[in-house]
Amino acid sequence: MVQILAKPGERDRFTDVKGLKVGQAHDALVQTGVTVIMPDNPIVMGVDVRGGGPGTRDTDALDPTCLVEKVHGLVLAGGSVFGLAAADGVSACLSEQGIGLPFGPRTIPVVPSAILFDLMNGGDKNWGTEPPYRALGVEALGAISSKVAHGKAGAGYGATAGAATGGIASASLVTEDGIIVSAIVAVNSFGIANGDHTHGVVDMPKLGFVGTNTTIGAVATNLALDKAGCTRLAMMAQDGYARSIRPIHTPFDGDTVFAMATGDKQVDGELAPTLALVGTLAADCVVRAIEKAVEP
Repeated sequence: MVQILAKPGERDRFTDVKGLKVGQAHDALVQTGVTVIMPDNPIVMGVDVRGGGPGTRDTDALDPTCLVEKVHGLVLAGGSVFGLAAADGVSACLSEQGIGLPFGPRTIPVVPSAILFDLMNGGDKNWGTEPPYRALGVEALGAISSKVAHGKAGAGYGATAGAATGGIASASLVTEDGIIVSAIVAVNSFGIANGDHTHGVVDMPKLGFVGTNTTIGAVATNLALDKAGCTRLAMMAQDGYARSIRPIHTPFDGDTVFAMATGDKQVDGELAPTLALVGTLAADCVVRAIEKAVEP
């Protein structure tokens, strides 16, 4: 057996993978928020959607059989279906900056997105025909930096985990030969994060079966992977949800993980063993991010 040693990255944050920045914004009155992840350059991305009630945008474009090879950003948001408007604001701003695919009179940014359900957390949702998410997306884009706030921030601002407070957090791991893997997760789960994993015992939340659900996040690596590799990375990373939250992937959750690769480090040797390693580290990062997100 070969042991691979990995330790937390420089800041133990999602942005320890160079070339990625994070911006976050929230509305305290509405009790919701948005997290925007921006690469310095267009980036390869994959996705794994495993919950029974997902809310996503442009995830089909990440299928390895589809045309677009690289995307321009990623948005995680509260607000259920209304939160998908956050990606509208981000896309409009990026197009104005000339970022996107050069078709016709404007560039067309590809900005996948996923949302969580925080409509029943007590915030003021009386927004009429103007939900705040487009503006929050623009605000979060304007706040991008290498810093990543944890806890009650961004997409995790109004989150809950079972009957406890949820949140957002990130983590990273780096190997001795320079492979970097990181994760950022907004925990708004139906199940209880880090709950009782006793065999045969299922501790079901007593909140009803609708509302306060879905855990969404992203993992990243500095390796050069294609869309198929990123898709496998996302699938392996999602196992970190199952290790931390119980129950998970229920009919009421929209559990989703995106995976991205900056391409700064070439894969040495065969791809499959490297993917097995990086996927395992990604799941470990997800577990640690979830633990941080629900810390009191």
